[in-house]
Parts: sequence; structure tokens; C-alpha cells
Amino acid sequence: MAPWRFERRDPGPTDVRIRVEFCGVCHSDLHFVRGEWGPIKYPQIPGHEIIGRVVAVGDAVTKFRQGDTVGVGCLVDSCRTCASCGEGLEQYCENGHTQTYGGIEKETGRPTQGGYSSEIVVDERFVLRVPDGMDLASAAPLLCAGITTYSPLRQWKVGPGSRVGVVGLGGLGHMAVKLARAMGAHVTLFTTSPNKAEDATRLGASQVVVSKDAAAMKAARNSLDVILDTVSAPHDLEPLLATLKRDGTLVLLGGAPTPHSSPSAFSFIMGRKRMAGSLIGGLPETQEMLDFCAQHGIGSDIELIPVQRIDEAYERMLRSDVKYRFVLDMSTLAG
Repeated sequence: MAPWRFERRDPGPTDVRIRVEFCGVCHSDLHFVRGEWGPIKYPQIPGHEIIGRVVAVGDAVTKFRQGDTVGVGCLVDSCRTCASCGEGLEQYCENGHTQTYGGIEKETGRPTQGGYSSEIVVDERFVLRVPDGMDLASAAPLLCAGITTYSPLRQWKVGPGSRVGVVGLGGLGHMAVKLARAMGAHVTLFTTSPNKAEDATRLGASQVVVSKDAAAMKAARNSLDVILDTVSAPHDLEPLLATLKRDGTLVLLGGAPTPHSSPSAFSFIMGRKRMAGSLIGGLPETQEMLDFCAQHGIGSDIELIPVQRIDEAYERMLRSDVKYRFVLDMSTLAG
């Protein structure tokens, strides 16, 4: 990473100019800048967990005014006309959504640049209102890690009495534990690291299963309604499917750069089980998630760092040496 100066577009009639105060460092940023999800054009500014302050609005903006605290997540535009956009599911835009970085601005034809920057200009439809009273630094990762885990919990109707499994206790996993617990679920964490049990319990897990322990995995069979698999590296899915009840669902959230091995067909057939995926969330659901987190006092567990330590943060992310999300203090950019 190196400093790079560029100009944002001038705000249009429905645009909001935001001074970025905090930006989360997502594992997706790391995959992206290393070209693990395909070739990219440099220079490129990552960052899609953005919290900031409105400093200017276009003449037609109705939702925000100067001084409001707002957030921007993984999307800054979509076609706005397809069925998915019409249902507030812009992440599944059938004509292609525009990502906060690595996309193309419709207004300028230039690559979109993310939140590791001093300001960003976004159409008001893709800006979220941050509820009063939230800790702003710990709220930043909610714009990706929060909504990525909240959306499938809502889709699969998790609530009191539900039994939820979470695979991995990283940036996504720790949010999945917190959110599922706040929804009233019994939460089981699957981890390869026995030393994560204490933290998992603190975050809200009722049970911790070390996935390398065959006896523990056998004891967990047929016990869960839904599993959120947050791990972004290839791993064996077969033992996880065995822990699902009949009609249970394994939801993949981690974007592994190479495929998982394919489970046996009988793992699905014998229990009418399902495997599914889920991608972040649309704008209405993301706002719902922020309001839910504010109501329940939920934020991400973070390590706040200056911009100048971003390379160190990436190196530590590769070693899983963070609890559980780095957040950049963008006031340090000028320094």
C-alpha cells in the first residue's frame, strides 16, 4: 500500500459527499488486492465498511443533511429497475450491481474507489443512517461482516428456540455468534482452535465444538437447524452436513478462492438437507441490521489502527492475528 491522490466526482443532484471517519479492513479487501478473485487494475483503493459524516448533499437529496452520521457498505449502485432491486435486494441485481471498489462509476466511467480515503461520494439510495449512540469505530464492520451474517439469519427465520451453528470465529464468525444469540438462538461454534472456546462463550456461544475432534463432531450430529459457514479457505463440508437436523441448511458465506470438495449426494438425500449461499444484504435489510444492533448494543470487536499500519494489518490477517476486525482511523490519513 502507498499513498495516492485522486479526485472524487462532484456530487450530483441525489449524491451525498461523506467525510470518512472509520473504515473496516475486511478479508475481502485482502483477497481483492492480491488478485485472488481475478485480475484487477491498479491503483485501487479498498474499503467497504465505511462510517463518516455528511459534508454536502445534492439539491434533490431528501434522506440526509449536512452533519448526519452515515454508513456505506459493499454497494454504491445497481440498475434499480430489475426485480431484485425492486424488492430491495440490490446485492442480487440482475443487471449487475456496482461495488464500492473495483466497479465502474456510471457517472464517470472511472473505477470505483473504496473507503481507505478521506471522502466518498455516493447516491443517497446507497447510504445508511447510523443510529444515535453507536460506537462509530465498532459500527464500521457491521456494513459488511454484520449484514453478511444478519441476512441469512433473517432469511432462515432464526429466532428463540433455533439452534444455529457458526463455523469459524473471525470477522464474520464473531458477528454471527453475537447476532444469533441476540435473536434468541442456541449457538454452537465450530472451530479448529480449542483456545477460542473462552472467547466464543464470551461472545454468546452456548457450545463450542472442536471440529478436529471426531468424537465431539459425532456428538453434535442431527442437532442444528442452520449453519453459517464463514471460513474463506477450502475445507471438508461433509462433517458439517452431518450436524444438521432433517431439513437443515448449511449456508456458505466465506468466499474460498478454490473450491471445497463436493459432499456426497447422500449427505443431502438422507435428511432432506440443503446447502445454500448468501451475499451481504440489500439496503433495506442493512438499515434494519444497523437498527437491530443499536437496539441490542451490538458492535464488532475491533482493533483501531492508523492508516500507516495497513500493511501490518494485512500481514496479521493472513495469520488470523486479530480479534476480530481491524478498523482504520481515517483521521490519521493526513498524518
